Amino acid sequence: MGIHPWVIVEPPDRRGLRKITVNDKTVGSAWSLRGLRKELRRLGYPDDMDLEDGSRIHWRGGDSSTWPDRSVRRHTVIVLMILGLLGSLVLNAFIGWADALGALTFAQRLVGVLFLLAAAVQAVAIPAVIDYGGRRNVKVSGALVLLGALIALATSSLLLILWLQEREFVPLVAGFVALWIWSLWALHILVRAKVWRGIPHPRKFAAGVAATAVLTAVSLAYSLLYQPLAAPVHFVLKADFGKPQTAADVPYIHIPLTLYAKNDGGIPVYIVVDDYTVWGNSAKFSKRGKGVKEWKVEKDSVPTAKAYVTGGSARIVESGQFQGPGGTLDVGQESKIETVITLPKDTAYETLKAVLQFGFLRRDRGKIGDEFAIPVQNGGGAVYDGEVRYSDSLINVTRKQRYVTASWSPEGAPDVTVSSPDGIETEWERYGIGWVSVNSEVSVHQLLKQARS
Repeated sequence: MGIHPWVIVEPPDRRGLRKITVNDKTVGSAWSLRGLRKELRRLGYPDDMDLEDGSRIHWRGGDSSTWPDRSVRRHTVIVLMILGLLGSLVLNAFIGWADALGALTFAQRLVGVLFLLAAAVQAVAIPAVIDYGGRRNVKVSGALVLLGALIALATSSLLLILWLQEREFVPLVAGFVALWIWSLWALHILVRAKVWRGIPHPRKFAAGVAATAVLTAVSLAYSLLYQPLAAPVHFVLKADFGKPQTAADVPYIHIPLTLYAKNDGGIPVYIVVDDYTVWGNSAKFSKRGKGVKEWKVEKDSVPTAKAYVTGGSARIVESGQFQGPGGTLDVGQESKIETVITLPKDTAYETLKAVLQFGFLRRDRGKIGDEFAIPVQNGGGAVYDGEVRYSDSLINVTRKQRYVTASWSPEGAPDVTVSSPDGIETEWERYGIGWVSVNSEVSVHQLLKQARS
């Protein structure tokens, strides 16, 4: 057996763990006397080995009663670390999954992928907590936990900054605050323990920390400052009257009308509401040319003045929807419908005016629920209502739900509203809601002449 002891129990470290060495080689560690006997049994020593026998075992930095491990506190810290990392993992995965798979633009998908990578790092950090809080068999376990805590701090800080923009109460805000406080607590413990010491590849760890900072900066910049200047919205609209048709034995004429729209810009859009209306305009001839003095502004129109036209009036001849609310126009997509306007041959209308218009929502800024396309009859018109969400999941989790409502009537102008706690105006800008229209006017006398020819 020799003059040296077979087993040496080293002094307890800062946490209370005592290493076990045999012939100057570390063979295990123990938190307690019971743990020591378990390690000795694993090494082949008898269960009834006398731990006070100086010829078999040597104690350094304390005897067999020196076990300063605070087991309850240590296990509580481990559990809290795991819960915090798990909560941050779920949040990062939820945000990243929605944007990585469903976002429209490359920048949004990139942010989603970064959040998924952050969630993957935290998934690795969770088992590392158990190792770091235990025997620390893996040298980088502490560094992995530190990186996971940094990601949690970055994510929760970003979400709180976004939430502070509106300060709307959402159920998740309590989770953001709790996660932010947890990350500060975890970083305090990990930094005080200097967990980065002993990392075999410190540059890679530093790169991971830098990636965390880049994730936060990119996400914040995109969520707060993104302005899609390189991809403007532009449409080509047409409303063209065709050659009228009639017969000698019928009292009416048919006038073809072709309505056309093309998304000629760089951003796909939702059609929130659309409408085409054909107006029949009547007027009296002013021989003295005093019509300019009698001009007036009609509802929903711009002022006009004609010297030899006075006492004008307009009446709806036909009205309908072009494509229908809830539809989409992708980049380069065209949409066209053809209809026939019916007029009596003895009509008193001087001109026909066709107006095509629609309200749109940029799909790179918002998403409309499928239920929006289902109309609900309301009096003489239809109402369309549904959820509208931001295209960025980061903002969705920090805001209350918004709803978009569109109304259409054959006798009234179409309308769009967005329900929000702070008013409609700001929501219009955030979702990129806009209107576009075109009109075309022809002489009824010329149409009747063409029909007879």
